[in-house]
Amino acid sequence: MYAFFSGNVFGWGALVCAAGLFSGCATAVREAPPGPAGTAETFSSLWGRAGEQWVPGGRLPDFSHAGYHGGERAIPDYPATTNVAAFGARGDDEADDTAAFRAALAATPSGAILVPPGRYILTDVLRITRPGMVLRGAGTELTTLYFPRTLESVAPSPGATTEGKPVSNFSRAGGFVRLEGRLVSASLAHIVEPANRGDRMLVVDKPGALAAGQTVQVWMTDTPDNTLARHLYSEDAGDVSALKGSTRASLVTRIIRIEGKRVELERPLRFDVKADWRPVLRTFRPTVQDAGVEDLTFEFPATPYGGPLTEQGQKPLAFVDVANCWARRLRFVNADGGPMVGGVFNTVADVVWTSAREPDEDGHHGHHGIYLGGLGDHLLKDFDVRTRFVHDITVSQAAGVVVAGGRGEDLCLDLHKRAPYEVLFTDLDMGAGTRPWRSGGGAALGKNGGARTTFWNLRSAGPLPPPPVDYVPGSANFVGVDFGRPDAVAAGGLWHEPMPGADLKPANLHEAQQERRLGQL
Repeated sequence: MYAFFSGNVFGWGALVCAAGLFSGCATAVREAPPGPAGTAETFSSLWGRAGEQWVPGGRLPDFSHAGYHGGERAIPDYPATTNVAAFGARGDDEADDTAAFRAALAATPSGAILVPPGRYILTDVLRITRPGMVLRGAGTELTTLYFPRTLESVAPSPGATTEGKPVSNFSRAGGFVRLEGRLVSASLAHIVEPANRGDRMLVVDKPGALAAGQTVQVWMTDTPDNTLARHLYSEDAGDVSALKGSTRASLVTRIIRIEGKRVELERPLRFDVKADWRPVLRTFRPTVQDAGVEDLTFEFPATPYGGPLTEQGQKPLAFVDVANCWARRLRFVNADGGPMVGGVFNTVADVVWTSAREPDEDGHHGHHGIYLGGLGDHLLKDFDVRTRFVHDITVSQAAGVVVAGGRGEDLCLDLHKRAPYEVLFTDLDMGAGTRPWRSGGGAALGKNGGARTTFWNLRSAGPLPPPPVDYVPGSANFVGVDFGRPDAVAAGGLWHEPMPGADLKPANLHEAQQERRLGQL
């Protein structure tokens, strides 16, 4: 295994690493006896065998809170409340069933709305706007929702890129089925003393507005000269001039106890707290939680794909300002992008993308396979990208997002700028492995990924190409990622434990961290 350092890799940096004094060095991995395949079980020195090497505030973040209720609850199976057939839906691949679906949604206060086997024609947007509501099919092989129109034809939404190029806003947003709410938030108390990343104790001015067990949001806003944005890039941001003070930092967590003006949080901070960023504790009251979409195929016409930013909105699903919601056991056919996931603590699991569209000249069938944004702490797991998007998996702005246990034909991990920090990609089959780091985002919005972005156990047909220098800051971690040569990553503090041919344990860092945390509760 190898380590990469700031400065001269083979000079003073190597000597400091040998002495164990440099934080960017990888120490020797721990090895167990060979496994069944004859390879050694190998452990990262950032984690160890069972988390004994991990420390709060270190360069390996805590990713264990990603997804539905932070992994503390299983996604429920709601009893059936209504059936779209009772409202006139036919599912015969001929009649327009939009009105029947809307009537079923309006008549259902909570529970599951069943969509029996069939092929249902839908020509307008469906909105799930209540908590505890699920749209449930009979399985991806039996229930298909077919959308013959585009979002742009249903509700035109002209927009422009950051460079001023005219596009439809549905090239990067929208969905025909929308889980839609509001993240209601109001200030409770100002944080009056600084704190460091990894701390769990804050000092506030109004402890009487808070209570143990309460879920709150730690919230900070940037200065005009982007000092918060630079912090979320671990002071290695690249050009952030176009951000213009727009960056926000958020952490949703429970209060454990209150002693005087000192408030102990359940989660360690993932950023420093400073007065310049106007830190506050806010309420966290999402209007829509515990809602989902499951056991369905979303299909669009197999029209030719015109290339990035030509999309008119063949998008299946959107999460808009919702929390603790899910999409599972779904198939997306001929979509030009989506799901588009905003809000916080949402899970997308067991999903497959396929396409019969004529590709653009570069072989793409759509733009963003999935877009993970909003406040973050989302979980995408157990997915299969059987087609090729410009960007298969996109993360933008959000923090704490986890992408785990999936595969792609030639998977692309798009970090889309605006400081998507402390993001984890783990246990992924990258397929051909020719374009893993292909990323977009506008000009002068920072490097693609933010602080402590972590890549853990990425496998491919051969060694992956090294990431470009502006992809992530020096605080990023690459563990179980083989670039084929020890000097593949430029100096700059990146942590690299390639472990070629080794059986890295744990294979899925998110699962290991979550099991460890929940086992200690």
